[in-house]
Amino acid sequence: MDIEIDKNKTSLVVIDLQKGIVGLSCEPHSAEEVVVNASKIAEACREKGMPVFLVRVTPSADMKDSLHPLSEHQMNRGQFLPDWADIVPQLGPTEKDFVITKHQWGAFYGTELDLQLRRRGIDTIILCGISTNIGVESTARFAYEYGYNQIFVEDAMSALNEEEHKNSVQGIFPRIGLVRKTEEILSALQ
Repeated sequence: MDIEIDKNKTSLVVIDLQKGIVGLSCEPHSAEEVVVNASKIAEACREKGMPVFLVRVTPSADMKDSLHPLSEHQMNRGQFLPDWADIVPQLGPTEKDFVITKHQWGAFYGTELDLQLRRRGIDTIILCGISTNIGVESTARFAYEYGYNQIFVEDAMSALNEEEHKNSVQGIFPRIGLVRKTEEILSALQ
């Protein structure tokens, strides 16, 4: 099914394509492939005057206000290099982009993302990034609950393994939005 994108009401939201994350090994798409595809979409959106939101994750300054819930697999809370949270240079940011800093998995919780989208009349987001089943899916679930239409760019996102990626792309995303490839998005943005 072809998609139509209302350029006046749609924004790109890119999750965690930052120096400290794109160095991870990803499947089924390499981090490099994800960055290339996300960059193509970002450039097309910028050319059409559409807002681009680049989301990055970083721990709080002192880590004291971070929650440390009990879980089977504890997250690594080690040392971060000074440029860990820097958006990869292939994506920018440009002077017109919005950089959203989050401290949790999802891009809506504790940030101004929803406010900034609504102020611009955005009702649809194109969503991509790393990791499919963590940052992207957490953001997508909030977006669905907030009433946003969503378009997921399957080959501009990836996870730590292919099974995690497929669970989100095949099991969750079709229930809350449309799943498409980069070329389909670029064609719809013409």
